[in-house]
Amino acid sequence: MSELSSLRVADSDREQLIDELREHAGAGRLTSDELEQRIGDAYAGSTRADLDALRADLPVSSTSVKLALTKRKGQLRRRLLQETGGSLGVSALAIGIWLASGPSGSFWPGWVIGVTLLPVVRDAWHLLGPASDLDVVEARLQARHERQLARGRRRHRYRGLPRP
Repeated sequence: MSELSSLRVADSDREQLIDELREHAGAGRLTSDELEQRIGDAYAGSTRADLDALRADLPVSSTSVKLALTKRKGQLRRRLLQETGGSLGVSALAIGIWLASGPSGSFWPGWVIGVTLLPVVRDAWHLLGPASDLDVVEARLQARHERQLARGRRRHRYRGLPRP
């Protein structure tokens, strides 16, 4: 038994399974007797394996697909907000430097704002726009994260004297 299947489940997990079972019964995949039996077993189940056994012979329901999509979109939204905070911080710093040096001449922080916020705006459009593409947004966020980690490793490699 894997570690995930031995985890205990919450009431919300049971209710989600019962909604899926009702959807399958509505589609004609379960009889009313089977539905009642599985609902009773769902309330009696205490681990993820118990609940997974009740849906093992059924196809994936649209309810679970919609829930997984909503959860994934929420995670991507949080990651995008984190990147937005970093971009806004760099932009605010550039504006502060421009103001401290005397706001004369052209507004050069506009270039910093454009360069730092353009990827965030593009990904926000792909995530929240009319044709959201979660895979593209997730791939771009992951690539930026890996580049940032690589930069951090390079930076720490050359800092200070080598350790014995």
